[in-house]
Amino acid sequence: MSAPGRSAGSRGIALLMVLWVITILMVIVFSFSALARTETNAALGFREMLEKRNLAEAAIERGIMEIIYRGRKPNDMTAEVWRIDGTRYRMTIGDGNASIGITDESGKLDINMLSDASGIILKNLLVTRGVAEEQADTIVDSLLDWKDSGDSDAHRLRGAETDYYMTLPHPYAAKNANFDTVEELLLVKGMTSDILFGDRERKGIEGLLTVHAKTDKININAAPRDLLAALPGMDAGLADTFVAERRSRETLLTEADLPVLFGGAYAMASPYVSTGDSDTFTIESSGYKEREQAAYSIRATVMFSPDMGRYRYVYYKNPVWVMQ
Repeated sequence: MSAPGRSAGSRGIALLMVLWVITILMVIVFSFSALARTETNAALGFREMLEKRNLAEAAIERGIMEIIYRGRKPNDMTAEVWRIDGTRYRMTIGDGNASIGITDESGKLDINMLSDASGIILKNLLVTRGVAEEQADTIVDSLLDWKDSGDSDAHRLRGAETDYYMTLPHPYAAKNANFDTVEELLLVKGMTSDILFGDRERKGIEGLLTVHAKTDKININAAPRDLLAALPGMDAGLADTFVAERRSRETLLTEADLPVLFGGAYAMASPYVSTGDSDTFTIESSGYKEREQAAYSIRATVMFSPDMGRYRYVYYKNPVWVMQ
């Protein structure tokens, strides 16, 4: 081959190598740019999450203050005093926003106090949330079996004891003692996370249950509308009437008001209701910048001393998903 031919071939190879080097450098530059953009977006997202969490935590403290203030005026239900039935209150904090709901634990269904008779309330609640009646019976019977201290092999008609749980892929024994948390219900036969916590289509029942009320009755001054509707003899219409009556009053409902409000349902519902408050409250707060649907939410349960001078947290979940 002549020298000019070899020279042209060398130039072609050199040009090809230069093109490869340029291509590799471009890939490196684009990769670095994408990585930097990803890290920047992650940092901005983390900062926004911290801001919304701080807003939610500030709202929890505001909720505690409102509970203490309410304790100074126990029978006052004017606009100055926040309601303890889960009503949401919204406020601006700095350049952010927050919403808060407070529920007296006496207005929830205490699963540790549930009995064969009051189990009908839980069943009604499950059915209204779309759970099949047979599965609802299984959950109620299994819940009662889980916390009773009876024979570990004897169970209710649709319930379950240790012999059932030991056949599961990850076996465990029935507790035969009270629940420590509502989340413990996930260990009970028939219960699922969608039923307990809800999904994008329906609300869960977690927010209507408690282990802190220490009573087998439900405080109708604090009970959420859906729990009122699950009481024996009640329906959605009567529950709406109760909620409307509560909101129109400047004082709490008393025992004397119940026969009138319940009407013909009083005989069936009266064994399961009361008008007495407790010393334990759940505060659910959400912090957000613009859209409440993108909020960061916290749920805290706080127990107060009789004089409302001291309090302690008995439950704190951070973050928690809340269906707005």
